[in-house]
Amino acid sequence: MTARHIATARWRALDREGQDTCRLGQTDDGWILLGHAQFRDVLGMASLNYVVRCDRDWVTQSVDLAGQHEGSEVRAKVVNDGGTWWFDDRQQQSVAGAFDIDLSFTPATNLMPLRRLGTEELPVSAAWFQYPCAKLVPLDQTYTRTFVPNVMRYSAKQTKFSTEITVDETGFVTRYPGLWEGEVRHEA
Repeated sequence: MTARHIATARWRALDREGQDTCRLGQTDDGWILLGHAQFRDVLGMASLNYVVRCDRDWVTQSVDLAGQHEGSEVRAKVVNDGGTWWFDDRQQQSVAGAFDIDLSFTPATNLMPLRRLGTEELPVSAAWFQYPCAKLVPLDQTYTRTFVPNVMRYSAKQTKFSTEITVDETGFVTRYPGLWEGEVRHEA
């Protein structure tokens, strides 16, 4: 599989020590995110590589996660098979029907619903990969356009979290108040 490089996003965490870099590529089958996150949490330092594959309509197909967390190896495989989600070969009924993965440690995965956002509002059901506990739980999210260019309203039902995020023309988040700040470099 070959991928055409579209853009690279780089973020720094605002709520902890951490950074993340993610490359967006287009493949024959859809889209791919290749990322590397480094951050400190309650368990110590983590260094995680992630690969998110999406179909042409920006629906998550699979996620591979690998790295180290305070000296321990981390590996996970998540697959979306037509709305049936599998986490390391175990079916996840609680997130059945979800379109997207939401990796809790990176703003990269906001990209998929933002790319599908039409003219006003998009409610989505995501399989929220909570880290470091490494489990999938449902997260009902809503993305809404505001009257300010490149500013979207984001809310999550289960966490009762709501904010306005700033996005680049690619759909990558560039400002997630209190959590992330970043920039996007586009390929020519």
